[in-house]
Amino acid sequence: MKKYILSVIALLGSISSPFAQTAERPNIVLIFSDDHAYQSIGAYGNKIAKTPNIDRIAREGAILTNNLVANSICGPSRATLLTGKYSHMNGYKKNDRTLFDTSQLLFPKELQKSGYQTAWVGKLHLNSLPVGFDYWNILPGQGIYYNPEFITAPHDTTRKIGYVADIITQSSLEWLDKRDDKKPFFLVVGQKSVHRGWQPDLQDLGAYDDIDFPLPETFYDNYEGRVAAKDQQMSIEKTMTLKQDLKVHLDYDRVPGYKFFTDAQKKTFRDYYDKISKEFDDKKLTGKALTEWKYQRYMKDYLATANGLDRNIGKILDYLDKTGLSKNTVVIYASDQGFYLGEHGWFDKRFIYEESLKTPFVIRYPGVIKPGTKVDNLISNIDWAPTILDLAHTKIPSEIQGKSFLPLLDKNAKASTPWRDAAYYHYYEFPDFHHVYPHFGLKTKRYKLVRFYGGADSWELFDLEKDPHELKNVYADKANAAVVKDLKEKLKTLIVQYKDDEALALFNAAK
Repeated sequence: MKKYILSVIALLGSISSPFAQTAERPNIVLIFSDDHAYQSIGAYGNKIAKTPNIDRIAREGAILTNNLVANSICGPSRATLLTGKYSHMNGYKKNDRTLFDTSQLLFPKELQKSGYQTAWVGKLHLNSLPVGFDYWNILPGQGIYYNPEFITAPHDTTRKIGYVADIITQSSLEWLDKRDDKKPFFLVVGQKSVHRGWQPDLQDLGAYDDIDFPLPETFYDNYEGRVAAKDQQMSIEKTMTLKQDLKVHLDYDRVPGYKFFTDAQKKTFRDYYDKISKEFDDKKLTGKALTEWKYQRYMKDYLATANGLDRNIGKILDYLDKTGLSKNTVVIYASDQGFYLGEHGWFDKRFIYEESLKTPFVIRYPGVIKPGTKVDNLISNIDWAPTILDLAHTKIPSEIQGKSFLPLLDKNAKASTPWRDAAYYHYYEFPDFHHVYPHFGLKTKRYKLVRFYGGADSWELFDLEKDPHELKNVYADKANAAVVKDLKEKLKTLIVQYKDDEALALFNAAK
């Protein structure tokens, strides 16, 4: 009788979720971009941007509406992806010359142990060569948009002619063609787009020139009550450059990769940006008119660059359809962090504020994830690694700090799945050329509490229901005393839970 009861319990556990019913381990493709703002994607509500392929993944699978990062900056975000751990635990806090420690636990190593073949193609940006991958072919450092170099084992460097997004996709598909088709695979397609420089594929130049982008509601934020926000150096008005960023009177011969262009390609490129330079000269802009013109040019090149990114996502989806791999392949699209598209007058990322804290994440798993699924829970990028391991039916090591959110993708299991009510964040890089003060804090469904340090020592509290744009710091309001007390207790609990000793010392010393 006892054996029978145990068998029934085991059976009930195995059928409680459609994920448990999938005996065959899926292939997994993670398409990972750079600085792609969630608010620039159709599936997240943008009515102007052309992102049909990202939108398709969301429509045919699930979209995460509160997918947050632990440290909003490129290299550290990649380190968190690979380890499932916060920056202070994986040792990669800043975009500097730190060598990423590849001897630590990396989830692709766990996939290899469980029988997966693994590959990373494209941008890695961790000052270390890939470990945990059977095949890799990566950009050196940031890489360049046109005619980039690639490094592959055993450290051979080769220049490839073409546009970076196209080359990365083609190399990824070539690996898929050559893989061992008797094993499941995990592939990371690391796109450079849409990192600063915002250099579109030549066919996308001018794709949005007929659009007059509306200014974000917070474009002329005066940063009242927010010391760190007032003292940053990431504004479109003051920090964004006309020459390098917006290509006004660009020194063409100094554009990376330009010298390898054909004469026809040079003409296309120069004709377009010469036209932009003439427009700028003719307008003779100053003051707010100049700032708003810079914003328009920024948006046009940013979204045009994203067009090439989305088109290449479409190539991967088409390949999976054509080869029949779609049926048992999980496709994930995500970016390394969020990005400002004029909100608060800014570009770049770093702050805990919404536009840089949140990043896009859409996932498709045919026959398993119900199309149109939406997850509003607070997901962090420490959760990505354990979720991928969970998808691959691979044991999740205990040292991973994140948690698989796979049950949240199943509406039947979601209601009974315990989940966090607050997400932790810690940014370190200061001083750097964007001058964003270091800070740590948390986000709940309604509130955000932040502690800045390093010279801008201050607390900030935002009521996201009343103030979704985070313009009014209400930390000092007496009416919020109980909220502050509760959130500080939550924050300290998270600091201790995640073993952030530096933040604990700062928290205990803060007034």
